[in-house]
Amino acid sequence: MEIRYLKDFLVVAETQNFLEAAAILFCSQATLTKHIQRLELELGLKLFDRTTRKVSITKHGEMLLPYAREITDLNERLTELVREAKNESQQTLTIGSIPALAQYNITELLVSFKKMNPQATINVIQAGSEELEDLLRQKKCDLAFIRTYGEPAADFSHLSITEDELVALLPINHPLANQKVISLDKLCHESFVLIPENTMLHRLSVQLCQASGFEPHIVFTDHRLENLLEMVINGMGVALLMRKLAEYTAQSKAAIVGIEPTVITRLDLCYLKKSEPSLVSKQFIAITKTMRSTTLGAKPA
Repeated sequence: MEIRYLKDFLVVAETQNFLEAAAILFCSQATLTKHIQRLELELGLKLFDRTTRKVSITKHGEMLLPYAREITDLNERLTELVREAKNESQQTLTIGSIPALAQYNITELLVSFKKMNPQATINVIQAGSEELEDLLRQKKCDLAFIRTYGEPAADFSHLSITEDELVALLPINHPLANQKVISLDKLCHESFVLIPENTMLHRLSVQLCQASGFEPHIVFTDHRLENLLEMVINGMGVALLMRKLAEYTAQSKAAIVGIEPTVITRLDLCYLKKSEPSLVSKQFIAITKTMRSTTLGAKPA
């Protein structure tokens, strides 16, 4: 029996609504339904009565509830104990990050932490913000530097590191290259080279173009900023990047132009609310709080 099926069962039992439960569990309704069906098949018991209007728990489901809670609680406690034991003995810290370690001085933070904790091993996983959120929920990383726009995910504690604004990266000979600020609709006839679509920045760029009245013509995507720069320099398109990424990458080879209205994103250090951070994670968080107002560029809380 898979523990996650019991966790899914508990959320459906609490909400009595598959759609609401799927949103809480960050999965599709079809996936959740399949998990419940597999649990019912394995147990040989019907756990819910379903109609087009409502979901209600059966008497067999009611019987399962206290045992499901106990099993899932024990599993979470055991998982946490094992993780903490490994971290304490090995001093291992797994950190997720968007691919912008140098641009936001996160490498300096890692160096400082390592100097203060010479026995520690740091593993870094680079991915897009949405993937990093999933890795945190799956406890495949302890902490993660995630770019956020608007409200952060409710299940995370977050420490704001710094803010950044969206800009356009244009060829130096572009007609708009000498402008300080432009409205995004001025680029409606341009081709775009962007960060890949499984990232928050890509999704945000597309949404902003659509809000400005046009569908962006995307001709190239790549995680590597130097490749986006080469495409811009060679006139293959314009890029939408955060200012600090653009300044780090362009180095006078392309024009950086502000976008109005201004779009601000945050870089946050995130970790799960429901899990007590390990000792080594707490040490890293403490160093981050100390350095964020200087090296990392954020305002003190």
